[in-house]
Amino acid sequence: MPSKVPGIGFTARITAVVITNPPYPKQTDDIAAAIRASLRSAASDISRTCDPADLATAQDICAHHLARRRSLATHPPIEFEATLTLSLLPDDQTAVDSLLSAQRRQAVSDTLRRQRTDALVAEFTHPAALLARWLEQQPNGWRDLPEPEKLSEISKAFSQYRPEAERTVEYAALEVIREFLSSFQDPPQKRMVYEILCAGMRHAERPEHAAKVEALANGCTEPFPSSV
Repeated sequence: MPSKVPGIGFTARITAVVITNPPYPKQTDDIAAAIRASLRSAASDISRTCDPADLATAQDICAHHLARRRSLATHPPIEFEATLTLSLLPDDQTAVDSLLSAQRRQAVSDTLRRQRTDALVAEFTHPAALLARWLEQQPNGWRDLPEPEKLSEISKAFSQYRPEAERTVEYAALEVIREFLSSFQDPPQKRMVYEILCAGMRHAERPEHAAKVEALANGCTEPFPSSV
């Protein structure tokens, strides 16, 4: 029977039990052939959605699908049920092992590539790190340094990147909050924003978070009243 992986198939042993008592409207051999055809078709329909690398799950899915009562379109109908045992022939098992090995190698390669990318991006989000890498690649570049504005522009572009695990609503919200806070350059305005943030956290019954924001604000401004 087919699997969802082209070229790799399942081997199934299907045992049918006729529930309807005789007499039957057709010859026994004809009935048996019709039942076999019906069960093979039903098994193939479900097996083509199963992963041969997960034989236990495929067995459960296919067995459950074939276990329900079926009937032939005869008059009167002939009802039957079936049990199924699924396996892989040696050649198919070898193909599955090869596929899993290739998938593991690809997964390791992809993980290492993402780690290198994430590390480089994290490094290049700071203009000084970007300049250091520039000088490392161009030992004689002291006479032709890039403009600070250009370094800042490049670093800002890298700062927009986020690893896949960080591409969530929460991280997007953090970006918005960060941009909002950085838009206030005047100390009194910045102080007011932190006070409003603390008040909102206390109103939401999050005193621990409010205390952390207050501590951050106190690091760069005069302490504000705790009654906020």
